[in-house]
Amino acid sequence: MALQCGIVGLPNVGKSTLFNCLSNAKAQAANFPFCTIEPNVGVITVPDERLTKLAEIDKPARIVPTTVEIVDIAGLVKGASKGEGLGNKFLANIRETDAIIHVLRCFDDENVTHVDGSINPVRDKEIIDMELQLKDLETVESRIAKVQKQAQTGGDKQAKRLLEILLQYKEVLLHGQSARVVKLDNKEDQKLANDLFLLTDKPVLYVCNVDEKAVIKGNKYVDMVKEAVKNENAEVLIVAAKTESEIAEFDTYEERKMFLDELGLEESGVARLIKSAYKLLNLETFFTTGADETRAWTYIRGTKAPQAAGVIHSDFEKGFIRAEVIKYNDYVTLGSEAACKEAGKLSIEGKEYVVQDGDIMHFRFNV
Repeated sequence: MALQCGIVGLPNVGKSTLFNCLSNAKAQAANFPFCTIEPNVGVITVPDERLTKLAEIDKPARIVPTTVEIVDIAGLVKGASKGEGLGNKFLANIRETDAIIHVLRCFDDENVTHVDGSINPVRDKEIIDMELQLKDLETVESRIAKVQKQAQTGGDKQAKRLLEILLQYKEVLLHGQSARVVKLDNKEDQKLANDLFLLTDKPVLYVCNVDEKAVIKGNKYVDMVKEAVKNENAEVLIVAAKTESEIAEFDTYEERKMFLDELGLEESGVARLIKSAYKLLNLETFFTTGADETRAWTYIRGTKAPQAAGVIHSDFEKGFIRAEVIKYNDYVTLGSEAACKEAGKLSIEGKEYVVQDGDIMHFRFNV
């Protein structure tokens, strides 16, 4: 599933360092702006304790986790919406992603220069917000010019509704707010809005890049960010990118676990970030498991059984008959598919069944 999260931020906030930790890709992490010229794409394994638990029960020949794509996008500077720096390239690359991971520098280090000369994550956030909002305003005004005449003179109801939506967006953008502030409950309205591909309508996760001593409780910069985004319905994650790069150097799970224990962390920031990115993309997981393979499959929340079957193979969706479903907790508690059947914990579901996160599924089909 080719849904992507784009990592964005001003130059030198720790973006590429974090990307390297996520994907073990070799995005250049240098102490100067624009070291990442082309977007680097990493296909990241999503950590899932449930997959491990199922594999312990079934002892399969192979284990296949699910993945998410992360794109490291070149650092943006003030004036990007007018083409400053790598502005146009940045904006084109971010438009192609489905969600945004916004990295903010929340640490002091005189050896790492800041493009604006001082540490202020809220100012940094506002610079990127403003550039994206300006670009969205340009998009919205361009569409208004095209659709206005059609909406006013013709009997095109869809054009009239699109104009109303565009005017709502224009209003919030002119007030320095992001498009995601506009709430559209109607599915048809949402589809019209999605077709605009607005940059500030994408879901966002703010990552506060801190030093090691602030990794658990944060610091004054993290507090500033949390206060600034409290009305955005966005998650704030605290990660120490430099520490994460140290964790990535350990060869064994035991060494990494020991290091995390010393820091007082249950899991790495990278693991938390990947899980948050997966959730940000509105993704969930169902499983197939047996002696040959235990596998996690990705689907978009709200997907029905035939479409979930199609994630495995298009023939499964075309010839869908039914789905046999066992809940994860029942499978782990009872210890096998046979035991679940015997206990009446296997349900037969049809075409209207909405797949639930953690479902263990077996599809019956005929092509």
